[in-house]
Amino acid sequence: MPALRVVVADDQTIVRDGLVALLDLLPDVEVVATAADGAQAVARVAEHAPDVVLMDLGMPSVDGVEATRRITAQHPDTAVVVLTTYADDASILGALQAGARGYLTKSAGRADIARALQAAAARQVLLDADVQARLLSAAANPAPPAPVELPDGLTEREADVLRLIARGRSNSEIARELVVSVATVKTHVNHLFAKTASRDRAQAVAYAHAHGLV
Repeated sequence: MPALRVVVADDQTIVRDGLVALLDLLPDVEVVATAADGAQAVARVAEHAPDVVLMDLGMPSVDGVEATRRITAQHPDTAVVVLTTYADDASILGALQAGARGYLTKSAGRADIARALQAAAARQVLLDADVQARLLSAAANPAPPAPVELPDGLTEREADVLRLIARGRSNSEIARELVVSVATVKTHVNHLFAKTASRDRAQAVAYAHAHGLV
């Protein structure tokens, strides 16, 4: 089986050289080039067509996320494994969304790096255990959605009534769904008609669609 051809991208010379020395100890890995920033990484991939790039994130000129995005778009046969000190949610999600097939922190050992490189070359994804834990935690505890700013002074309840009108609900159906009286619904309808300058329900529906309320 041919050796895995790897490009190492890291802006710190001592780290880059250390990674090259570490990978040279692996019998099935060949470092074909190195890069000191993201732009160089993209150029090295174009020149050498490696199987995998071992990519730092915090680099000058072009950072690792943007370099990953360019490489996966322009050279889909080359996989990217991130090796970085950053383990925050934004960095992890940014790298994975850019197309990285692995994400390791720099506490990873030689065996971890070797497994991640082989997995990426096989079109599989391998993540550091801490990274997996962060992703699972984020999925289990999603951030609350940002409040939507309503147009033309509509209240939350008026917006609810407008959304239900746009779904074809009658006043009595809206009253049952919101657990209020029909008279209260009529009051909300009158208010939202005035605020949206709608003469009838059809105009109100058009307004709701135009303002992204449905």
